[in-house]
Amino acid sequence: MKTASKFVAISAAALLTLAGCAADTGSDAGSTTSAAGGTSAEACETPTVVTMLGTIKVEIQDQFKDAVDLYNSSNSDCVEVKIIETAADQTFLANITPLYEAGEAPVISYTLQEIPEMAPRVMDWTGTALAGLAADGTLDTATIDGKITGIPSTVEAFGLLYNKAVLDEAGVDPASITTRSELEAAFQAVEATGRSAIHFSGLWWSLGAHLTNVYHTTAADTREGRLGILDELKAGSYDLQSDPAFTNWLDTFDMFKAYSDSGASIADDDYDKGVFSLADGDVGFWFMGNWAEPSLLTEDPTGSFGVMPVPVSNDAASYGNDGISVGVPGYLMIDEEQSTAEERDGAVAFLTWFLTTPEGQQLWAGPVEEGGMNFIPVYSGFTVAPKTFMAAEISDYVNAGKSLQWVNSNYPAGLQENYGAAAQKYYDGVSNRAAFAAELEAAWTK
Repeated sequence: MKTASKFVAISAAALLTLAGCAADTGSDAGSTTSAAGGTSAEACETPTVVTMLGTIKVEIQDQFKDAVDLYNSSNSDCVEVKIIETAADQTFLANITPLYEAGEAPVISYTLQEIPEMAPRVMDWTGTALAGLAADGTLDTATIDGKITGIPSTVEAFGLLYNKAVLDEAGVDPASITTRSELEAAFQAVEATGRSAIHFSGLWWSLGAHLTNVYHTTAADTREGRLGILDELKAGSYDLQSDPAFTNWLDTFDMFKAYSDSGASIADDDYDKGVFSLADGDVGFWFMGNWAEPSLLTEDPTGSFGVMPVPVSNDAASYGNDGISVGVPGYLMIDEEQSTAEERDGAVAFLTWFLTTPEGQQLWAGPVEEGGMNFIPVYSGFTVAPKTFMAAEISDYVNAGKSLQWVNSNYPAGLQENYGAAAQKYYDGVSNRAAFAAELEAAWTK
């Protein structure tokens, strides 16, 4: 398959020593300018306008827009960043393709699965200062035929989020859960407190990208084995129903459905319902990722919300039962096909401000209640790091070597949408196991 998504697990050393390394912000960034120096924004008659498609993640869009406003009003780069709003119900390609066709391509864009399609159109970051600061392994997915097509935003993890106060009341220790049966016992203990056990969101992207990754990342205990299954699916030669790992995964899927609160659904607003349900203590668990933590802490600033593995078998020794999925959620790319050199320079200056200056770093990785985006830094030279309960747990998993591959980074463009549509049918009881497996297999041959 033509994809550069050969994700190398981020080493604990890379993550834990980033803040201790000095950033060389004065390095030459190839053909780009540094964020330092330049013409005063106030004295600049005509600033270079740099357009950006979207705000990286909807969960932190307010904080991101506030940061852009601050940069625009204070930078000395003679740059003005403008956000192009995106349609939430459309894919990345559906949003960006018409802009390219109209000759109005955004200077900065952000994506993951569509990197191979974007590679010919974007700037090569090879040899630039920011690429040089990125942690080992974080550029692999974005590297196609030797070209670094983008730089990473952060690392994220997904699994079972939990409300620590609820689990404490129920007498549940998430660290002790290593099998599906033990997880079911935890669900029952939460129910005994008068709550629902889990809010199991039926959002297409959660099911199509993240829940299916739980299967694919535990289907084999080597990277080669996992990617080999994807190659067989693409060739139309893999039978999912004959794979015990797939059956185990479906058993876990079914258990989530059986114990989910009645309010969970495939509706687009289910994400907000999940936030409220977990933050307000109406449920003990929610299958989601740490990108939800800012929203959870906004709803309950004093709460402690953690993340734990999704056990997919009753064998505690099975690969993946004790790990969480950790990976780079997307890459910042700069257009080279339609942008000017000045626009590209301005884009790099903006991102350099975000990733290397004290002010930018505070907004990038600082707490949401202080206007930050709570990103886990993946660049050396960071003096700011998230200090939340969940961020600490993620670091513990990585440090213990219990981070699982984001195999979904290897999905070709459009696959997670097709996976999601098929999973929603199974979620709603419209299809059975055989039909679900057939639809997943067919998604690879479309």
